[in-house]
Amino acid sequence: MQRVIRLMFNRVTLVTLAILLQILSFILIIWKFSSYFVLFDAIFMLISVLVVIYILNRRSDPAYKIAWIIPIMLFPIFGGIFYLMVGGRGMSLRKKNNMKEITSQMRRSLHQDSETIKCLREENKEAYNQSRYIESYSLCPVYNDSFTEYYPSGELFFKNLVEELKKAEKYVFLEFFIIEEGIMWNTILDILAHKAKNGVDVRVIYDDVGCVFTLPPDYSKELESMGIKCCVFNPFLPVLTFSLNNRDHRKIAVVDGKCAFTGGANLADEYINERERFGHWRDCAIKLKGEAVLSLTVMFLSMWNFLSKTTEDYSKFRPEVLDRDVECKGYVQPFDDSPLDNENVSEAVYMNLINQAKKYVYIETPYLIADNKMMVSLSMAAKRGVDVRILTPHIPDKWYAFAVTQSNYEELLEAGVSIYEYTPGFNHGKTFVVDDEYAVVGTINLDYRSLYLHFECGVWMYKTKSVYEVKESTLGAFDLSKKITYEEVRKISKIRRIGRTVLKMLSPLM
Repeated sequence: MQRVIRLMFNRVTLVTLAILLQILSFILIIWKFSSYFVLFDAIFMLISVLVVIYILNRRSDPAYKIAWIIPIMLFPIFGGIFYLMVGGRGMSLRKKNNMKEITSQMRRSLHQDSETIKCLREENKEAYNQSRYIESYSLCPVYNDSFTEYYPSGELFFKNLVEELKKAEKYVFLEFFIIEEGIMWNTILDILAHKAKNGVDVRVIYDDVGCVFTLPPDYSKELESMGIKCCVFNPFLPVLTFSLNNRDHRKIAVVDGKCAFTGGANLADEYINERERFGHWRDCAIKLKGEAVLSLTVMFLSMWNFLSKTTEDYSKFRPEVLDRDVECKGYVQPFDDSPLDNENVSEAVYMNLINQAKKYVYIETPYLIADNKMMVSLSMAAKRGVDVRILTPHIPDKWYAFAVTQSNYEELLEAGVSIYEYTPGFNHGKTFVVDDEYAVVGTINLDYRSLYLHFECGVWMYKTKSVYEVKESTLGAFDLSKKITYEEVRKISKIRRIGRTVLKMLSPLM
């Protein structure tokens, strides 16, 4: 009984009921007006037509347009109005302007070393072109004096993060999509509270929708009471708004500006297999040391200034002395991706790697909800003889996302792409490795939300030792996985095929 009561008064339940009530009221009001007044009916129909024209002329993915146009045309009386309320891709104009100011500050704080980019150009023109694109559109430079270490599991990430946090002397910055109380977060929290008590500047950012099931509503106040500064991204409120489309999906940890982490793992026990949800949880992270840490520091501070409405000087967080004892080889370029700038950086980075691959492309992703451009690139790479392999989960976390993932198998297999499902459980890693030369490790899924709607980040690498580490880890995962065959994909029932097709059509809205 107590469990039922807790569920009834849970924040998620109350907010969901409030939103559903708004939707129902909205539909009833429009239906009532249109029933009595032909003029209102005509106005709402006209609005829907104008909205469809607007969607068709927007600079967005065709599949995203179709996913909205179909329901609007099916329900023309209120479809257009509903899109205006929740269908937008960005935040309010005021928030966009605030983000532009912060972006300008980011541009002033990060500078491309001319000698580094010159060396890269002389070494490999294709790598240079990729790097120049990232620097131009994410404002993050490439470095040749930074160390990387790849962690093929959440357990290794956790172990190394704790070690680095214990060394913190000046500041600790954490920005994560999901935080949940348990062994992982409580261990980290104890260190953060101790450091804050001893004068270390400790700051935490978490996404409210990401944590809606895992943290209480006023958790930021609890952290503040421990001396830990906290900002919450886009609080989950019972209001229909398109701002719910934009989430902070980044995972960033920075310690004293000397060491930083990013990758797929959040701060909750399933990521380190202390709690089993979907079999064995496979994840990853990468650690940076050296000048490249500054890019992740500035990314965090940019989001912090945006949320806290401050204009803090980034330069004071640049360390005076960096660790020069570590071996630095190759080129490292952290990058971020914002849904507010009309440039899909993450997608472009992935597409560049696929299109320029000569020998192989190995991909790890929890979701294979790719748009037509990505599907064509993957298929064409396989058709020209590139060894394209993709690792997906065998035990999914979301049945509908997995259904869409599987709906893409047939087309890719027919083109010669190899697909493996991670038999031990759920693969949550997000990695690309290409031709023993390039790798990307980050937070970016192969789905519409990551590529178009979320704030994301990653690390592009060229000829670092971590490129080989990513390759060996992915090959090891293939050995543990089931290789999907074209014959078994063709055997699925017509009803299931139709269901997957419908879900695929609506996948941009998931």
